[in-house]
Amino acid sequence: MTDLLTQEEYEAIANAIEMPSNAFIAGGFRPAQSGKTFATTNPATGEKLAEIAACGPEDVDFAVAKARESFEDGRWSQMHPTDRKHILLGFVKLLKQNARELAVMESLDSGKTIFDCETVDVPETIHCIEWHAELIDKIYDQVAPSSSDHIALVVREPVGVVGLVLPWNFPLLMLAWKIGPALAAGCSLVIKPAAETSLTALRLAELASEAGLPDGVLNIVTGSGRDVGEPLGRHEDVDMVSFTGSTATGRRFLGYSADTNLKEVVLEMGGKNPCIVMDDAENLDAVAAHVVNGAFWNMGENCSAASRLIVHKDIKETLLDKIKAHALEWNIGAPLNPETRVGALVSASHFEKVCSYLKMAESENIIIGGKSVDGAFVEPTIVEVSDNSATLAQEEIFGPVLTIITVSGFEEAIAIGNDTEYGLAASIFTANAKRALRGARALRAGTVTVNSFGEGDISTPFGGYKQSGFGGRDNSIHAHDQYTQLKTIWLDLSDESDQIVA
Repeated sequence: MTDLLTQEEYEAIANAIEMPSNAFIAGGFRPAQSGKTFATTNPATGEKLAEIAACGPEDVDFAVAKARESFEDGRWSQMHPTDRKHILLGFVKLLKQNARELAVMESLDSGKTIFDCETVDVPETIHCIEWHAELIDKIYDQVAPSSSDHIALVVREPVGVVGLVLPWNFPLLMLAWKIGPALAAGCSLVIKPAAETSLTALRLAELASEAGLPDGVLNIVTGSGRDVGEPLGRHEDVDMVSFTGSTATGRRFLGYSADTNLKEVVLEMGGKNPCIVMDDAENLDAVAAHVVNGAFWNMGENCSAASRLIVHKDIKETLLDKIKAHALEWNIGAPLNPETRVGALVSASHFEKVCSYLKMAESENIIIGGKSVDGAFVEPTIVEVSDNSATLAQEEIFGPVLTIITVSGFEEAIAIGNDTEYGLAASIFTANAKRALRGARALRAGTVTVNSFGEGDISTPFGGYKQSGFGGRDNSIHAHDQYTQLKTIWLDLSDESDQIVA
């Protein structure tokens, strides 16, 4: 585990960081062609961190052209897989050397706690890129069964120029989830970070270039969804887009593809994830710790957050007592204080959105929390609702709010767990192995954990059912599928050169 510093030491690092401000295209930093900028601020304090290039469609065009040029001339796409691996491993080495700076920058820009940035986000970012780099020269193509007169090769080829559109809740980690397999496949990238959290993406691009990634292969275009995200989604020379964010925005990318060149689209979107605790669950203290972590980690700004606790009536009160005790450990405070577990929400607009749900909660049974603090923080909140039809049980709040629903049995719990438009993640706690497996199979979600909260690891695919996902998966070897095309090469070995094979 990373050795943490004091708050004063982190603040000293923060004061010494030179914040990037321009887009990164064709191997160098460039201002927006319009000359426009926008401010990025520390959500915990309101302090301006930097003026970021406010790019527009003309900058997207330029970045896509440079990405296309780098892809077509083969400087990366046709480089030997082992050479690509060595460059990415050099990149990993630089990330490790600059890990603490990245962690502090991430905390400043997003409001995330330095504890999470140091112990989760940055280490997992590095591990993700390293894992995919090591996989580059270990994925084999195939030979299909055919007659003795033919050889049928099934080969993978990089899909081409890829647009990556990132969320603000895990700026570095979601960037790694996408660039790891995309670069490993040999693609060239145009990346749009969230406007709220652009800083670490820009710094990471600089380190990638320093490691030897060829110019034009990794480009960062900063700006709004309207001025950068939509032009990227509609661009006729982009072959594929991978998006992580809200379901409403994800729908738009399907429309952009349909309206233009039918580019491939992969979407990882929202969730309203059930955490089912049955009456035979063992060690309720450990269960309570998992529930609290699942609900309040990263301020609840997590698409796989365990935001609905579906608990059997016979253990409800006992479990709630333990949950309340564990919730006390999740203190609000300055994000750069390593003792803080709940940081600031990412922006004023998102803070207001979450506060609107706190207002709704006032008409329900608030068990703990329910208050906002200093115009940027929200207390960990637990609210009991009468049934799953309540707005608080149906809509994705994306804040530290846990909704509780009481059930009388297993079948009812599964039915309520599935009673949502989302299907990203779920968890079930029970001592009965058969019931656990039945529940895991019955829950309509891309990841189901048993007797724990989690998302698997780098080796397991991550994505959702229903309105939580579309077109592919992040993480694991399966993530490479979305950044490659399969090609069949059919070799005729017969003596009759004019033979036609049907």
